[in-house]
Amino acid sequence: MTLAARLKSTAAAAGRTAFGAILGVGLAAAIAFQPVQALAQTAAPTAAPAVTPRAEGAGPALWVIRDADSTIYLFGTVHVLRPTTGWATDRVDQAFDSADQIWFEISNPDDTASMMPLVQRLGLSPQTPLSSLLNAEENADLQAAAASIGVPAAQLDIYRPWLAGLTLSMAPLVKAGYDPTSGVELVLKARAEAAGKPIHGFESLEEQVGLIAGLPDDAQLDFLRSTLETFDNATVELDRLVGSWAAGDVAAIERYAVDEMKEDNLVVYETLLTRRNVNWAGQIQTLLDGSGTAFIAVGAAHLVGDDSVQSILAQRGVTATRVE
Repeated sequence: MTLAARLKSTAAAAGRTAFGAILGVGLAAAIAFQPVQALAQTAAPTAAPAVTPRAEGAGPALWVIRDADSTIYLFGTVHVLRPTTGWATDRVDQAFDSADQIWFEISNPDDTASMMPLVQRLGLSPQTPLSSLLNAEENADLQAAAASIGVPAAQLDIYRPWLAGLTLSMAPLVKAGYDPTSGVELVLKARAEAAGKPIHGFESLEEQVGLIAGLPDDAQLDFLRSTLETFDNATVELDRLVGSWAAGDVAAIERYAVDEMKEDNLVVYETLLTRRNVNWAGQIQTLLDGSGTAFIAVGAAHLVGDDSVQSILAQRGVTATRVE
């Protein structure tokens, strides 16, 4: 959210490659951040605000589903943000505070102790070095990118293409002040823990790492190549997309983070979005069969477009209404 959201080697595609991690796969940002967290020491320091900054306008989109004894809120998130990005609104606060349970893509996105062994098992391939999969120009670009983030090229050489691409997608964002700890889920998770609200996840850590690591080899390489092409300008389009999300511009999110993915690689689109949305819609229907109020926060890409969670629920007779 962002992972292999764009899989063709063009400047426009590469600029949007990170959107899968930023808006689609919550764990991806945390995975990628680990190898480059030292960058936080060299980036311009930004003190985390004591409270979440308020949105300047309408704020991010929020939907609600209701039946006789259940209320379910759907909130689209960005998994990595600058600490100064304003996204809090009264309607989101009220919905969150009213909930008796909180749902994320995974319940423990900050559990690095459990996550890193999975990444090491599924993200490293010393027997097939990256340098053997890239041509001379691409290897030169890889070495230059590695040098710019202070990571030895030899370290990246044992990464599988998905992990190298994800790391290099995130590194410029970290330099620009983006931080997973300022992402919506971790902010809301801390708030839920402080309030004693039960926290649930639609997926497990292993399932999410497996989604990324299970992408076809050619798709992983295309993702890495596109990332290398526009490494120096990675934040430009992301800044625009985050601005659209913070303003509640659902159409822009659909256009830049969903339609492009669907058009360029249907396999990746179905893997990262559609199949997961179908799964989550089923779990939401189970919640509706019970009672109480649930607040669900997942990547914004899952809540826009023809294959969104809301669209799938609508096909099953469940209506989600945007909260204005």
